[in-house]
Amino acid sequence: MKRMHPVYRPPLRHPRWLPWLAALPLFGVVAAFGIAPDTVTTPVQTEAVVQAVELPEPAVTEAASYDYWTEERIRRGETLHSLLTRLGVTEEERARFIKASREAPDLGRLVPGRTVLARVTADGHLLLFRYLASEERLITVNRVQEEFVAEQSAVQLENRPIMRSGEIKGSLYGATDAADIPDSIASQMAEVFSGDIDFHRDLRRGDRFSVVYEAFYHNGSLVKTGRLLAAEFVNEGQAHRALHFKDAQGREGYFTPDGRSMKRAFLKSPIPFSRISSGFSISRYHPVLKEWRAHKGIDYAAPTGTPIRAVADATVSFAGRQGGYGNIVILNHQKPYTTAYGHLSRFAKGIRSGARVSQGDIIGYVGATGLASGPHLHYEFRVGGVQKNPLALNLPTAFPLDARQRARFSEESRPLLARLEMLRGSNLASFD
Repeated sequence: MKRMHPVYRPPLRHPRWLPWLAALPLFGVVAAFGIAPDTVTTPVQTEAVVQAVELPEPAVTEAASYDYWTEERIRRGETLHSLLTRLGVTEEERARFIKASREAPDLGRLVPGRTVLARVTADGHLLLFRYLASEERLITVNRVQEEFVAEQSAVQLENRPIMRSGEIKGSLYGATDAADIPDSIASQMAEVFSGDIDFHRDLRRGDRFSVVYEAFYHNGSLVKTGRLLAAEFVNEGQAHRALHFKDAQGREGYFTPDGRSMKRAFLKSPIPFSRISSGFSISRYHPVLKEWRAHKGIDYAAPTGTPIRAVADATVSFAGRQGGYGNIVILNHQKPYTTAYGHLSRFAKGIRSGARVSQGDIIGYVGATGLASGPHLHYEFRVGGVQKNPLALNLPTAFPLDARQRARFSEESRPLLARLEMLRGSNLASFD
């Protein structure tokens, strides 16, 4: 019988793509390879199944709510309760905070002019509160669950120069907020440039600014901000620069790089950031008298109670009620200049005939007394007793540094100018 030898069959080798094929979903295979001709197929009956699934409501926790840092300067006569109200803290939280403040008596004796730093959520929960009671003592109130714990500590503050820059896209404060610049520094910048830039008339989209300012830290945490050290504001392509300088006698101010004082003899506006509702005109329809007559002043629209500043050093000539002006303050400046501020709701403390005021001092508050259709300031600038348009006048400027101080100013301002140049030549918004 003939012996049959087994037939050699090579081992089955899977194509390289077979493992990948196994990994493909069913519909992917059909889509990729289709069906051969004349293949008999049986339809597959499908049924859609929809099952309702109840999802839990997302938990909204206090930690997840939006919070922000705010720095406020303590006002004269302000209490801890009124300060917390101004910070946006809820009534319930205010009561618990005031109870905890008994452990730190200095919180009951707030010093006007000093600042507090607080972290508050959008719904009024206070997370952290810092008050520098003196240059050596810091009071910190921390939130521990639903209660507050106050503690005092000795401090030695570290002074760091902070550099920031930004661009105007809407308002000045909107731009400084976007650049993480504290409101106190933004206000100082506006005050410094108020002799060159009218911030409610001259501001333009695309204007740029840079600032260098003091910030005081304790254990790496910000405690307070200090003075503006240097600033640049580019308005309509023109660059304005200001540098802080203290002379040998302790007098301090802001100067241009060539030593000219930034303090002008007259401010451009008695109310920063207010709009002009009616300009200087020889013929204007009076909204109250319903007739055409000259309007020999500038009207600034602002809410009742808005502070009004003296535009220059002066002596109060008159403070009282006067016809259609209502409550009015008249200031005598260096001859031949006088200014008048009408329709005031009230006068600032100490404003009376014969009182001395300095440039920038608060002399009264916006109102609607006299012939006024709504709250605004009527501002007049008079030369030799005749009303003139202040926006069209070339007003006198301050004097430069004397020769003895110029060399020292030049040496001390050099590093500040270098920082402004660094900000101008960088796309970064800040340097800490």
